[in-house]
Amino acid sequence: MNCNQKKDKPRVLNDPWIASLVALFLWWFSTGVILMVVKHADRRGLRCGQILTLATFPVFLVGAYGIWASAGGTDVRSAYFAFLAALALWGWIELAFLTGTITGPNRLVCREDIPEWERFLRAWGTIAYHEILLAGTLVGIWMYTFGAENMFGFWTFAILFFARVSAKLNLFLGVPKINTEFLPRPLSHLPSHFRIAKMNWLFPVSVTALTFAVACWLERIYAAGSPGELVGFALLAAMTALALLEHWFMVLPLPDEKLWRWMLPAPKPEKQDKTIRTEDAHGL
Repeated sequence: MNCNQKKDKPRVLNDPWIASLVALFLWWFSTGVILMVVKHADRRGLRCGQILTLATFPVFLVGAYGIWASAGGTDVRSAYFAFLAALALWGWIELAFLTGTITGPNRLVCREDIPEWERFLRAWGTIAYHEILLAGTLVGIWMYTFGAENMFGFWTFAILFFARVSAKLNLFLGVPKINTEFLPRPLSHLPSHFRIAKMNWLFPVSVTALTFAVACWLERIYAAGSPGELVGFALLAAMTALALLEHWFMVLPLPDEKLWRWMLPAPKPEKQDKTIRTEDAHGL
């Protein structure tokens, strides 16, 4: 009788609402940790950031191992492992970018008197190596997990990748609010490639696509045939919803930087430009 009661008792982590809260917490906490570490390295110079990136490379290896180990699992634990593995891969690559270790060949401030096509090429040059590494990692995960029982790691990384590409394109085309409060010195040239505008043609497309993706994941939650699928799609729905929220942060008058200031010292007022924001102040 006791054994049956234990079987019937639902596990907390099997609840899709709990899975969504887990995704929210990891998005918030891991972003804060990365910003804190980057700020620490930024105060000690580019060399410190490069050493820190190399020292934390095992995080990337752990993420790769997590994708490999969870690919064949269909249970709840495998869904969480795949999700965490994708975040580990993404987090290390973002750390390498924010420390200035893996960025792009162009580290110059963009001039204002250049044609639009040249501004785009210069902007691409500031992030080229970083984007190539992200795309290569995404392709690698897809090649390994394609046809596997558990593709939640791939979908998690894909959501982060396409949402980040969309955010960067919106910043290039122009959004009302851009914030450089958390931007480290190695990336101080990035704001010159952004544009402040009331709206651009891509933003409605971006939020519509992300909203549609959230709806698709919610439908998959409803149709899930196992606890593992239920949790996996709940994690994807939460992460996509957070990506959608990050896009709205670029147009709505919300102090989103306060979400992570708890881990950082208050910035010096005279060094802040209140009219500019960057997506790096947002979540993963």
